[in-house]
Amino acid sequence: MMKGVYSVLPTPFTPGGEIDVPSFKRVIDLYIRAGVDGLTASGVTSETARLSDAERLSMLEAVMAHVNKRVPVVIGASTEGLRTCIELSKKAKALGAAAVMISPPRMPKLNSEAVVRHFRSVAAAIDIPIIIQDYPPVSGFTMEASLLVRIARELPSVRTIKLEDAPTPYKIARVLERADGLTIGIFGGLGGTYLLEELMAGATGAMTGFAVPEILVNVVRLFHAGERERAAEAFYCNVALMRFEFQEGIGMAIRKEILRRRGVIAHAGIRPPGTPLEASTQKGLDSLLNWFLQQNTEIKWTLD
Repeated sequence: MMKGVYSVLPTPFTPGGEIDVPSFKRVIDLYIRAGVDGLTASGVTSETARLSDAERLSMLEAVMAHVNKRVPVVIGASTEGLRTCIELSKKAKALGAAAVMISPPRMPKLNSEAVVRHFRSVAAAIDIPIIIQDYPPVSGFTMEASLLVRIARELPSVRTIKLEDAPTPYKIARVLERADGLTIGIFGGLGGTYLLEELMAGATGAMTGFAVPEILVNVVRLFHAGERERAAEAFYCNVALMRFEFQEGIGMAIRKEILRRRGVIAHAGIRPPGTPLEASTQKGLDSLLNWFLQQNTEIKWTLD
């Protein structure tokens, strides 16, 4: 069962809008040095929807080559159609992915049976684990807890869920109640903003792109070691930065700006129609990071 912290990689761009591979490599090195258990490439916050098919593949090749088996890598393989989803999943396996992450297909009047058929078809076509991404704002479909458990029960390779359907602690508990002895791994997401409560509800870790993964790693490890009071302290002392970074509409821009300030990406730009940061947000980030760095002197902020 996959567990721990899997950091979702952003896609750095040059000022001209091209993929910035040197910055990409530095982000990977920062996350691995932070002690993450794995990485996730081509996720929602990787701006995958703004990449061409050729760019998406070249990005995945660059990630896998630079990671070089230092940690497991999950590759997002969600696409509009079943055939393209299977093709991308096969490419992910060929590249050495530890698992693929897939959302329900987008289609009019999608129902539970169509979702089950989709995952069954992908599972029959590949022999690596599949992670269900349950994120209704992107997939357009809300998966009931009973449906998630049904898929896990019927398809042995689909036993892990990235659950981002708020309120996440409540839904995590409902899934595990219905599992009836079946082992299901559940990652929280949403920038880590509910990480502690998700762990208390039974989550096995976090899969998100928070720009300071050291915090997530510390909280999860303390919690799994049984030091719940210390895990709570580490979480509550730092959740303000997670909340600020995860603002709807500008969260990716904030995340990239923090990574720029950490010295790992050269340019914090995002692709249109993404919203760049304006002066008031920059000012708020200045104040918050000043406080954060005073409280977390043990974190090595840059790669130097």
